[in-house]
Amino acid sequence: MAKPKKRYVCQACGGVSHRWQGQCPDCAEWNTLAEDAPATVFSMKHDLSSGGRAVEFVELDKPGALPQRQPTGLAEFDRALGGGLVPGSAILLGGDPGIGKSTLLLQAAARIAREGRGVVYVSGEEASGQVRMRAARLGLSDAPVKLAAATGVRDILTSLGSMDAPGLLVIDSIQTMHSDTIEGAPGTVSQVRGCAFELIRYAKENGVALVLVGHVTKDGSIAGPRVLEHMVDVVMSFEGERSHQYRILRALKNRFGAVDEIGVFAMAGEGLEEVDNPSMLFLSGRDEPMAGSAVFPAIEGTRPVLVEIQALIVRLQSGATPRRAVVGWDNGRLAMLLAVLESRCGLNFSAAEVYLNVAGGYRLSDPAADLAVAAALVSAMADKPLPPRSVWLGEVSLAGEIRPVAHGGLRLREAAKLGFDRGFGPVDVKGAGSALAYDGLGQLANLVDRIIGNS
Repeated sequence: MAKPKKRYVCQACGGVSHRWQGQCPDCAEWNTLAEDAPATVFSMKHDLSSGGRAVEFVELDKPGALPQRQPTGLAEFDRALGGGLVPGSAILLGGDPGIGKSTLLLQAAARIAREGRGVVYVSGEEASGQVRMRAARLGLSDAPVKLAAATGVRDILTSLGSMDAPGLLVIDSIQTMHSDTIEGAPGTVSQVRGCAFELIRYAKENGVALVLVGHVTKDGSIAGPRVLEHMVDVVMSFEGERSHQYRILRALKNRFGAVDEIGVFAMAGEGLEEVDNPSMLFLSGRDEPMAGSAVFPAIEGTRPVLVEIQALIVRLQSGATPRRAVVGWDNGRLAMLLAVLESRCGLNFSAAEVYLNVAGGYRLSDPAADLAVAAALVSAMADKPLPPRSVWLGEVSLAGEIRPVAHGGLRLREAAKLGFDRGFGPVDVKGAGSALAYDGLGQLANLVDRIIGNS
């Protein structure tokens, strides 16, 4: 019998190669090829049109009760999920090491178990005693959660088959699981895909909410084959900086709710605490208006979050190379905005170092933050504070125009609730007048005139 040939599967695009290469020939990504199990030879003589089990079809408008969401007991977790756990759903949770994934799931599992719903927590990275030690530190020792330390999928499914199906099954983590029917070590592409398939099949057949914890690579993406994210119903990312107390639970994919919805937590000594008003967390410490500081009302899913953008301009001696440093925003977008300010507004940043920071370790990707960044830069250059209790929003085009943004009225209403009484942005913002005093700026040059002219 001929020896089966090895094959290598790209973890980014799923492309197959019969030899290892540093760069994937399909998507051009580097170091993404991983050895997979030998491919099964398929013969055209095999007829799959008969001999199988008949599949039951149902009408789309079939009367009957639909699956009801089950709350986790953590309002911020439920918000990110779209309202709670859906029976039979598969959730993939990723995040950096030590960010608090296991703590979050243990707290949610304890609250669900205390409500009388069965919970099984399987750890492939810690012993049961270590999990119990962490539960004691969090004050969760009295929760009737069934713990197990196992990595064999066959053993886990056999044990689950001998008991009533739980309401929640947590696997921490999928990269440590191993199936004896698949070749390869735990964490390889074939093992992760095969183990996830068996666990998801069990969850779908028994109406169990399944949560798979996933490791992440150095660039922040979930490790393993890309097909894993297609197999699950919900993909969530637990984000945050270790130097800051806040954590953000973000839904990247959700078949049962809105995408980009977030839940905000704060890391404390007794675990994760829910943050009902994230804006107060990111704006804490603001006493008096300072030059180079602007407040931007961001949108995360359906939730407005106010964040502070800080800028610093340092003039250099002639001949020195200026530096551009950005934390929490896109470096390329800052370069574009500086070019627009120089070309359309006559400002000169070529002989100055520019430092930009989003306070609190928050990360912005919303183009509506352009105007707030520009206001902070101009304020820092002129060394003049912006008007007190003001917010700034608007996308800046290459022509220097300030364009409308999505959910402008909602952003301004949230700012008004927090005590801000003045807003600056594009001319056409629906609902702006009813929230606070609003000034429409058509061009970026108008912003420069207001700040430098101190009007």
